[in-house]
Amino acid sequence: MEPIQRGNTPAQRTTRRRLLAAALTVPLLVGAAACGGDDEGGGSSGKTELSIFWWGAEKRAELTDQALKLYTSKHPDVTFKTTWQGNQGYFDKLATLTAGGNAPDIFQIDDNYISEYAGRGVTLDLTPYTENGKLDVTKFPKSLLEYGKVEGKLAGVPMGENTQGLVYNKTLLAKYKLPEPKTGMSWEAFVDWAANVSKVAKLPGTQDASAVYQALWVFLRQNGKDLYAGKQLGFDEADMTKWFTLWKNARDKGATPTPDVIHEGNASDVSKQLVVTGKAGTSWVWANQMPELKKNTDAELGVVAYPGNPDAQWARASMYFSAFRGSKNKDVAVDVINFLANDPEAGKILGTDRGLPPNLDVRKQVADTVSDPNMKQTIAVQDELGTKFGPNPPGVPPQGHSKVRSELITIAEEVVYGRQTPEQGAAAFVSAAKAAIGAS
Repeated sequence: MEPIQRGNTPAQRTTRRRLLAAALTVPLLVGAAACGGDDEGGGSSGKTELSIFWWGAEKRAELTDQALKLYTSKHPDVTFKTTWQGNQGYFDKLATLTAGGNAPDIFQIDDNYISEYAGRGVTLDLTPYTENGKLDVTKFPKSLLEYGKVEGKLAGVPMGENTQGLVYNKTLLAKYKLPEPKTGMSWEAFVDWAANVSKVAKLPGTQDASAVYQALWVFLRQNGKDLYAGKQLGFDEADMTKWFTLWKNARDKGATPTPDVIHEGNASDVSKQLVVTGKAGTSWVWANQMPELKKNTDAELGVVAYPGNPDAQWARASMYFSAFRGSKNKDVAVDVINFLANDPEAGKILGTDRGLPPNLDVRKQVADTVSDPNMKQTIAVQDELGTKFGPNPPGVPPQGHSKVRSELITIAEEVVYGRQTPEQGAAAFVSAAKAAIGAS
């Protein structure tokens, strides 16, 4: 299948109705698939075609296709039906495919959805494969591997290690002789810095991060809280009021764009972040997105940790590859995932597009041989920031996390547009987040 271009994807709008349909349908489909026996999808020809689905920009599609062709060159009987698209709308499409009985054999997923799909029995438990040696995870950092487990079962193989990054326009700051933001600066100091950038450069110093869940998560951890405490929320209305008030003060000081531009930044994929479209001096992203950001601007970019104490940040699994539990080619699918995660040649091709390689030996090889300056910068930044980080949150987010994210955007924008006060927004978000994860 030809790649699905970003311009053809619908806006992300996953609904409870669609997810419920998937939840009701998947168990039946899995059972039906199992009736045919495992690994019978090759047919009498001995050929196996695996379907694989991921999101990302064009560069990721090119690199992934190259790595899959390498696999086929070593396993001529295995070919691939590949589909990819931009992040927006990806999980709508995956939910539809899953519910309709057309789930791909291998699919990309992240910690926003892994609990949801594992909880609905969509993902294959990969634990037995790690025990029989068909999936080698011995060179993975333990914390990274643990971040792929849901209820004790390995639901996905981390395909990269990543962390939060505040990306800023170095060219803009140099032009106006302005200081660069620094890791460890307080949130209040950062807001003042951004307000000064707005004043001097006549460009908003920063995208408003009130709707950015990973920024909120770091802020909570810096204040002795967390986004989740098991299957409950790890924060309350007072915490959210502080967060929304911080950003209201930033807007009042002129540190951020106008509401319409803030909304644009919230709705955009990485290639259209405000720091590269020239509408803000900084954007709140993941560090592995630096090369893709750089492709879309002539400006030199820098990256630091989010404001506040950096030990509240952590090295996360940027994304995973999971196998469909109803696949007729489970063993082959797992072998492909194992190859993409551990093969040195595949690692060299994939580089850091999905984050630092999960296999530490492959990671070192990539770091030693990479020539792309943007990839070198990504590795150097993550290595440097990693020395300052604290422990991972205890476990992946619970089911409903994706809904929590969307509710944060919706309610944060209500506050941005002045339709709710920070206090009202805080109450609304806590209520919506509890409902999303089924918390008491």
